[in-house]
Amino acid sequence: MRVSDFAVPVIFVFVLIYGLCRKVDIFSEFTRGIKEGLQTVLDIFPALFALVLAVGMFRASGGLEFIAFLFSPVMKLFGIPQEVAPLLIMRPFSGSGAVAIYESVLAETGADSYAGRVASVILGSSETTFYTIAVYFAATKVKKTRHALPSAMAGDMTLWILSGILVSLWFY
Repeated sequence: MRVSDFAVPVIFVFVLIYGLCRKVDIFSEFTRGIKEGLQTVLDIFPALFALVLAVGMFRASGGLEFIAFLFSPVMKLFGIPQEVAPLLIMRPFSGSGAVAIYESVLAETGADSYAGRVASVILGSSETTFYTIAVYFAATKVKKTRHALPSAMAGDMTLWILSGILVSLWFY
């Protein structure tokens, strides 16, 4: 047995004892927390549903492959292989979609290939930007995102460029 096996039960017992010592109605606080959590789910669900639906339609229509083909000459300048292009496009929108593309890149090219390493760096060091913005801004009811999206996309693009350059310098 590991210490981590006991982490959740120990925290649970600690919160229970702390609440009893402070004479807090633990059950009513627990149910109030559930109610607030469900309200948060209801608040973010429309944005999340729209994003998942749009990503699914985009992949099914062949738009992902078309845009990847259009941008492949520019990506080649920075050492990003064409096999990784769909990952670059999908990653800001969908984590699970990006993982599926990542797995296909590894299956086609191999984990130790140049494309596999670039894909690994991109997947491991990037964020689902649009998903995160949609969920967090919907949860906090922020209507004007102002500089959040351009800043996040500038960070993503910087990561994409550096992933190709650094993998080529480091491994090849």
